[in-house]
Amino acid sequence: MTLHRIKDLIEIFDSLFRQSHGTVLVKGDDEPIYLPRDEENPFDRIVFAHGYFASALHEISHWCIAGKRRLRLVDYGYWYKPDGRSREEQIQFEKVEVKPQALEMIFSMACNKPFTFSRDNLDGPPHDTRPFQTKVLDQVHRYLNRGLPKRASRLVTALTAFYGTGESLSPPLLSAIGANN
Repeated sequence: MTLHRIKDLIEIFDSLFRQSHGTVLVKGDDEPIYLPRDEENPFDRIVFAHGYFASALHEISHWCIAGKRRLRLVDYGYWYKPDGRSREEQIQFEKVEVKPQALEMIFSMACNKPFTFSRDNLDGPPHDTRPFQTKVLDQVHRYLNRGLPKRASRLVTALTAFYGTGESLSPPLLSAIGANN
């Protein structure tokens, strides 16, 4: 059984991105948030919820696709409404979650960790999540065919080395990693 320790993930992430991108991964106590550096903090901080490994992977996913402008904004400037969204609000939420959840799925594979789709709206009205899941899987295939974003590629390379999953990952995933290194 593979151990998925937060300490290891933080060390892997920070060793890759603390110096090169001025970004660190931080175990939070509450809701996840991205905080750009400021007068009191010399590093951008990806704060993940409650020490959950999956939350860390998910928040890293958002960071891996954020452009320069979004990296200067708290929580990348995204709109967010917590649990209890209406059906229309949930559809809006899902639109911005496709790419991050696709990367999270790839990161999970690299860690040999099961992935769970997240609708993040348990108190909202019932909603068919199959179309969303299909979009996430389609995005995974696009990443595999076209290559991963550079930061994601670097992380997957490090995760596969740490968790020993490189040989067990599919050839398309391995070529997607290599395409951007």
